Amino acid sequence: MKTILKAALALLSMNVVAQQAPTSSEIIQQSLKNKEALHNNSIVKNIPFKNIGPTVMSGRVVDVDVNPNNTAEFYVGYASGGVWHTDNNGTTFTPILDNSPTQNVGDIAVDWKTGTIWVGTGENNSSRSSYAGIGILKSTDKGKTWVNMGLHDSHHIGRILINPNNSNEVVVGVIGHLYSPNEERGIFKTTDGGKTWSKTLFINDKTGIIDVQQVPNDFNVLYAASWERERKAWNFDGDGSGSAIYKSTDAGKSWTKVTEKNGFPEGTGVGRIGLAVFNENTVYAIHDNQFRRKKEKDKKKSSSALTKEDFKTMSVADFLNLTDKKLNTYLKTNGFQEKYRAENVKQMVRAGSVKPIDLAKYLENANSLLFDTPVIGAQVFKTTNGGKSWKKTHDGYLDDLYYSYGYYFGEVRVDPQDENGIYVLGVPILKSKDGGKTFNSISKENVHADHQALWVNPKKSGHLIDGNDGGLNISYDDGENWTKLNSPAVGQFYSVYADNQKNYKVYGGLQDNGVWVANNNAKVNKSWKQYGKNPYENLMGGDGMQVAVDDRNPNIVYTGYQFGNYYRIDRETGRQKYIQPKHTLGENPYRFNWQTPILLSKHNQDILYLGGNKLHRSLDKGNNWETISEDLTQGGKKGNVAYGTLTTISESPFQFGLLYVGSDDGFINVTKNGGGSWENISTNLPKDLWVSRVIASKHKKERVYATLNGYRFDDFTTYVFQSDDYGKTWKNIANNIPTSPVNVIKEDPSKENILYLGTDNGAYVTFNNGTEWHPFSKIPNVAIHDLVVQPKAKELILGTHGRSLYKANIASFHLLKDTNKNTLFPIKNLRKSSYWGSSWSKWLKPNTPKHAVAFFSDSDKKVDLTVKSGDIVVNTISVNANKGFNEATYDVSFSEKGKKAYLKKNKETDLKKAKNGKYYLPKGKYTVEYSGEKQTFEVK
Repeated sequence: MKTILKAALALLSMNVVAQQAPTSSEIIQQSLKNKEALHNNSIVKNIPFKNIGPTVMSGRVVDVDVNPNNTAEFYVGYASGGVWHTDNNGTTFTPILDNSPTQNVGDIAVDWKTGTIWVGTGENNSSRSSYAGIGILKSTDKGKTWVNMGLHDSHHIGRILINPNNSNEVVVGVIGHLYSPNEERGIFKTTDGGKTWSKTLFINDKTGIIDVQQVPNDFNVLYAASWERERKAWNFDGDGSGSAIYKSTDAGKSWTKVTEKNGFPEGTGVGRIGLAVFNENTVYAIHDNQFRRKKEKDKKKSSSALTKEDFKTMSVADFLNLTDKKLNTYLKTNGFQEKYRAENVKQMVRAGSVKPIDLAKYLENANSLLFDTPVIGAQVFKTTNGGKSWKKTHDGYLDDLYYSYGYYFGEVRVDPQDENGIYVLGVPILKSKDGGKTFNSISKENVHADHQALWVNPKKSGHLIDGNDGGLNISYDDGENWTKLNSPAVGQFYSVYADNQKNYKVYGGLQDNGVWVANNNAKVNKSWKQYGKNPYENLMGGDGMQVAVDDRNPNIVYTGYQFGNYYRIDRETGRQKYIQPKHTLGENPYRFNWQTPILLSKHNQDILYLGGNKLHRSLDKGNNWETISEDLTQGGKKGNVAYGTLTTISESPFQFGLLYVGSDDGFINVTKNGGGSWENISTNLPKDLWVSRVIASKHKKERVYATLNGYRFDDFTTYVFQSDDYGKTWKNIANNIPTSPVNVIKEDPSKENILYLGTDNGAYVTFNNGTEWHPFSKIPNVAIHDLVVQPKAKELILGTHGRSLYKANIASFHLLKDTNKNTLFPIKNLRKSSYWGSSWSKWLKPNTPKHAVAFFSDSDKKVDLTVKSGDIVVNTISVNANKGFNEATYDVSFSEKGKKAYLKKNKETDLKKAKNGKYYLPKGKYTVEYSGEKQTFEVK
């Protein structure tokens, strides 16, 4: 009894509640206000960040809106990368959503007459990284400022329509929460520019509106697609009887279902629907049909080769009668380990330790179970009488378009000049010129496979702009050829890694775009098109995952793609070895998370850890594996998504075999003897939440940090904990962080009390071990999936899920002793250049040096930094400083007064005027003074 009471009191003292209820929109709105106030007072708000790309590989596009009177001008919405504008046909883009509280976009709509922009926040797809939004935003000054016009609890918005004849009349299709039921979903309409909204269509609390389209030139006639779906961490149900098509003839004031007993599928298997309206009567609909396919009548096999299905019903006797040759062909073809060959597998079956069905189970993992789902899949329907009846346009199945991922696509377009010209989006993009009877692919070699958005020029057939998971493409010949328009840095990183080389390399895994690597100081611009090679190099396809690099040999890289498919790559030879641990025949298959964790031991770089539902260890670089734990999760749940898996691994630098692991279902376990025994240390933490990180301290052996993430319950609470006794007790150190799910925490490698944190809405740092957190302000409000500190360079790299990679120098963090004292930090030396103030051509801008002078100010004030040569003041840098870290930029020039004083004392010095009219410092040592502090730098 005392133990129970003690545990309860401990929980109360930590202010920890196992919260799985969705976070209310009121809490979220207040947290956004709190974050804005934190930004204003943050001592790191002036720390400069540099985006280091990549741009060659982009992120997921959700919508494109093109100026009908000037098709070289358009806006692009990225799922988690904001909204970007171009007026030069995609040659360059400018972000316009950076000064808003979110970068998560579901749909955009532009009133080109007035320039008003509407953004529905919260991605309109329903993938595992489709982030929730904060309502609907509006800008009347082309994105300079944004006003939240409501629908705060919508989370995800499917479509926005503006009445072309009345910009204050707007219809919005709201999909609603992804992970929980809610009431704010359906169709909403405003007639006063968003001041008030009326809900004009509501089906139920699990069914929202994914698409709304108007009849060209008649806003009174609208068609809408409802979609019933619910995602859990372990399952996605993307269909239901709530999914249907509705029609309005009064501009969205009232709606009538037009898919009842008239040829369009009905019932629990109706999935996502996309719409394309040619005129009032002619409408196309693409449907993700989740009803099961009818079993075909038995046919003679075209091949005598064994399949996985054969073993599911095979008897022991029939199995033992198989020829060794036939069985070995199956085993080798399907990648069974060498030890599993016909002779010994038959012996295992005779002994009863293995059953024939185990040879099918052995191959089943999250991918195979998903792709083996026998659903009808993509279908295209058409009505020619305004929805009174519908007919499928094609015979048979549209296979190899959705691959059981129909919830991720669902867009169809019709050429406004050709009723029979339609386009359907999936994997790949298909075109039909006969009204959907037949299709052909218009995907090409420089176009990403997954297609999400398409604009068809209403005045010029064949002019297309395609938005996909890899960015943007444009075509002028109806998809026969495409140009890639990737210049924004909008990559969706899952992970980031920095190796230990002097000029270190950065690695990262991108959503659906593989693993990439480049030098950290690579120039990210268009010059690579001239030289023929981008500084970023692709290492792996699929969804790029975690990276580990051998500290002894930077050519040895461990990385892979989703669901634990990892490789050891030798970049010098180009060889790759597949290293995923394999379960024993007869044992249940291992469960691997979408983002399967790996870890190279700092104690021995031959030792690699990899987490499934059990922890695996290799002592020889992944060639052979041993399992050093039982199942360290709650055992998984029935569903179509791998669950009950490990998500994070950490080993103490103080002791080999002192390991921590966390799971997606809320368990944190520790072993102090290399897996000999394990202890669950999460019993006093909130239950069942995703453990996004567990980190063993670099500074104290007993210390460990943990972050939990409730995003998959629509619980956006900030969960950050620290323990100083190996996890026996925990302390909540989230403190002043505004409400937002946490993805990553890392210690500073040099300073014990400095921690870095990445959330779904920005990055933070604390200088007092979590007592107070400060947000970084020189990056957008974007999800931070991962971060890393490169200890030699003293640089922080942020892996964002929507805006690629950011880098900042944090050397000054280690030197600050007192936040109430003015401090001047060391200044780097620099080399003199004859090009200062000039260029190799008179037609080019002169080269102006920019030298950073970092300092800390004890308050908001004007600061004068004095630059001296000996006792001569050669220049003064004036800065309007904020309390906290600041950085002044010095162009290494003399002031007019400083030049005269310097020449008076150094008469023999011949200062030459640069072409830009300035005089630059000659070689020598110089001192910068600020508030009684001095730092010296040298011009070499």
